[in-house]
Amino acid sequence: MLIGPFWDNKTEQALFRGRDSREERLYLVKLSKENPELLDAGITGYFFFREKEKELGKVPLMGFFDFFKYKYQVNVDGTVAAYRFPYLLLGDSLVLKQDSQYYEHFYTVLKPWKHYVPVKRSLEDLLEKIKWAKENDEEAQKIAKEGQSVARELLQPHRLYCYYYRVLQKYAERQASKPEIRDGMEPVPQPDDRDSVCSCHRKKPLREDL
Repeated sequence: MLIGPFWDNKTEQALFRGRDSREERLYLVKLSKENPELLDAGITGYFFFREKEKELGKVPLMGFFDFFKYKYQVNVDGTVAAYRFPYLLLGDSLVLKQDSQYYEHFYTVLKPWKHYVPVKRSLEDLLEKIKWAKENDEEAQKIAKEGQSVARELLQPHRLYCYYYRVLQKYAERQASKPEIRDGMEPVPQPDDRDSVCSCHRKKPLREDL
């Protein structure tokens, strides 16, 4: 699936846009100012480091689809794992992902150098990785396509529903007390089993699942 221009028509720079929710994001802007031919990074809003706005500047918000006019996308943590990561993978640009202590449930399936290019937590090797991508264009495009393909498979609605179903199951198993229906509570109508997009709870598959 193509999002944005064809690969050969994309801008050969790495892109980052986001809030100031982690110090490494500020470092990205400094790198960008020093290496504009490799990196276009900007902070769109200040909250945590307001004293840095005058020094680093502020850039306008950018439409998400416009991100993919650039060949390379930099994924850096915010206050937790960057929510944008799966959506960057779904695009058709190469994702350069910061090493992180945070993770989402689908990360275990992803492999560095197959689905994305890993970058050290400190970002000290980011410019080196961007240069590698520019010098190895075919391999960079291949990784971008692999990342998009696995994300499209992992992030299908039925996959997400099944994950949430299993999480709630495990949570229920650990409850120490029985849930109590209190005054003022209203039942939430549940879909018929045949209408559910999640099939992992069924003991027998429906006929159309066979």
